Amino acid sequence: MDAALDYARQHADRFVEELKAWLRIPSISTDPDYAPQTRQAAEWLADNLRAIGIAKVEVMDTGSADTPGHPIVYAEHHVSDDAPTVLVYGHYDVQPPDPLELWDQDPFEPVVKDGNLVARGSADDKGQAFMHVKAAESYLQSGMDLPVNLKMMIEGEEESGSVNLAPFIEENKDLLAADVVLVSDTALFAPGVPSIAYGLRGLAYVEVELTGPGKDLHSGVYGGGVENPINALARMIADLHDEDHHITVEGFYDNVRDLTDEEREAYKALPFDQEAWMEEAGVTKTKSEKGYSVLEGTTGRPTLDVNGIWGGYTGKGAKTVLPSKATAKISCRLVPDQSPGEITEKLRKHFEAHVPDTMTLDFRDLHGGHGAIVDTSAPAMQAAAEAMEGVFGQRPHFTREGGSIPVVADFKRILGLDTVLMGFGLDSDSIHSPNEKFGLDRFHQGIEAGVRFLDAYAKQKTA
Repeated sequence: MDAALDYARQHADRFVEELKAWLRIPSISTDPDYAPQTRQAAEWLADNLRAIGIAKVEVMDTGSADTPGHPIVYAEHHVSDDAPTVLVYGHYDVQPPDPLELWDQDPFEPVVKDGNLVARGSADDKGQAFMHVKAAESYLQSGMDLPVNLKMMIEGEEESGSVNLAPFIEENKDLLAADVVLVSDTALFAPGVPSIAYGLRGLAYVEVELTGPGKDLHSGVYGGGVENPINALARMIADLHDEDHHITVEGFYDNVRDLTDEEREAYKALPFDQEAWMEEAGVTKTKSEKGYSVLEGTTGRPTLDVNGIWGGYTGKGAKTVLPSKATAKISCRLVPDQSPGEITEKLRKHFEAHVPDTMTLDFRDLHGGHGAIVDTSAPAMQAAAEAMEGVFGQRPHFTREGGSIPVVADFKRILGLDTVLMGFGLDSDSIHSPNEKFGLDRFHQGIEAGVRFLDAYAKQKTA
């Protein structure tokens, strides 16, 4: 391990330059116009993996001939039948950079500013996935072999729903067989505060559309005699929460696994600066479910939020229109043991029961994913804690994340594997927003943690 750590430190600047080259490729998976660049990013990664000495590297197509998907980069380095196997997951696709006018520079021309690498994908997830590539290189190119069998699966559709990932895992169970999954697509609790996520929230995402009149109408001629779909939808949305910020959908909380007393005590022990959190969020007051703190509400409790609402005229100036339709996108963050399918059906029944008799409802299930929770006493979690302590000089906190990584549940369901979530982002990294950034100090810390984790996990499994 020491030789690998020395190698990583000696080649730190080159690692950054290589990451910059990868970031320059606009691998925007949601936009079909960028399909060639998305494949280019996959091929670039495959070439880098081959160059560092990984024995087997493939760029594997997904989808079908009629509906092709973006490729998955698969890499494998086998050390010994007696060694444990670690499967690293990440993604090389990125969010669209819009709105471009809010970036301080070209989002695909990385710059270093105030110790941060600023570019689309720097933190989510090229920078964090690349940490593990460079951790592997640090072993292989320092004259040492890896202490574990290593597999990597880096996909290109995470930002567009990973529609082909679960089928790929199903079709390649033997290829992906491992002892544990390692993912870096999460955040440290705070700068300089090491943490390992043991829980993720799931997701149910729907779209609802109310239709009233068959066409847009003149509000002066028809207003007062025809119900407005926007008004009706606004009332329905307003009634989704009560005064205690509880969700009013019948049965919504039926399967919620509540926080344990031990977990709530662990929340209290976290160095959470609520005032700084509020300043970062740009709010002067918080709003949480009654009986739960902000931190508990944002990571350990289920939510329901409207992500977008539209209808009628939204251009400049005035247009006195009574709209034909009103539409909203709604997402629910779910906790163990809520099922996205069950929650979606409960939402459907709720809207169907409350739609006015003057309207018709179109309810659409967009996508969803299960949450996950991992036993913090598991060998891999303890190896991760040892690795983080080696980097930061202090024992990490175990935390729950408010976001969703649906593939974590897929790994458990399909492969029977738990996932170690050892992320090095920060909530302030502006992922999915203009001027996304990733601290170079955290990039190098992540590489070192990756080196240490492989060593610690190998020793734990062979002890």
